[in-house]
Amino acid sequence: MKFVIVTGVSGSGKSTVVNVLEDMGYYCIDNMPPELILKFADITTGTNAIEKVAFVTDIRGGNFFSHLYDTIKQLQKEHMNLKVLFLDASDEVIIRRYKQTRRKHPLDVQMKGNISKAIHVERDMLANVKGISDYFIDSSFLSANQLREKVKNMFLAADDEFMQIDITSFGFKYGPMREADLVFDVRCLPNPYYVDELRPKTGLCTEVSSYVMKFEQSVQLKQKLEDLMDFLIPLYKKEGKSQLIIAFGCTGGKHRSVTFAENMMKYLSEKYHKVRISHRDINKYT
Repeated sequence: MKFVIVTGVSGSGKSTVVNVLEDMGYYCIDNMPPELILKFADITTGTNAIEKVAFVTDIRGGNFFSHLYDTIKQLQKEHMNLKVLFLDASDEVIIRRYKQTRRKHPLDVQMKGNISKAIHVERDMLANVKGISDYFIDSSFLSANQLREKVKNMFLAADDEFMQIDITSFGFKYGPMREADLVFDVRCLPNPYYVDELRPKTGLCTEVSSYVMKFEQSVQLKQKLEDLMDFLIPLYKKEGKSQLIIAFGCTGGKHRSVTFAENMMKYLSEKYHKVRISHRDINKYT
């Protein structure tokens, strides 16, 4: 039996995620006290009635929620087929979502209506669980449809024995790539933005990628990053990591980061079975 625990910051999209998992055939239970997860696992393990179960548990559980970390460690100790998905979003996005829905944060009463303080306290409560999660999604930049697609691809990939490698580009001016395991800043390289004929194009264009890679420092950096990946990826696989997210960032997320992300995708695709690429900010112009 496969178990998935979905948790994370309130307002980060857990309801959307559980709907996707339900559509994928998971038996979903919302607001499950962690201690009852252990009892449910004991009851259902070894039966054929249910094959995949997803639990949503968060601070709505009050005092019960404090046992989540111990519950996860116990399930892992018992060698359960368990994955933990942690969702997060920036404070600004969470506050905006609560204002739009006009719902109260679960800690609203304790924090006397101070939602910023409530988010801060909640993050502290979740820190240890976040540290042992298998998957992490920052939904700040995702629409509901994009989040659904991300979760769908993530858990379809989880049915495979191979580690999923996701490569992405982004622009620092639009915010950090918080869900990445490895972030490489390529702002140290010559910027095509200052070449008039290249400015409106992206790293997907041959003219831009050729410009970025014509410099010796770009070639050397590419080689050193490939050597680093050859060293790190087998270690991540040996450790049992299900997903590795590699991010390349430049100022606007259109030129240098896209070029390096594409190059890394081509390099790793020749060696590994499951490599995907995305470009977070490639179409942004502000």
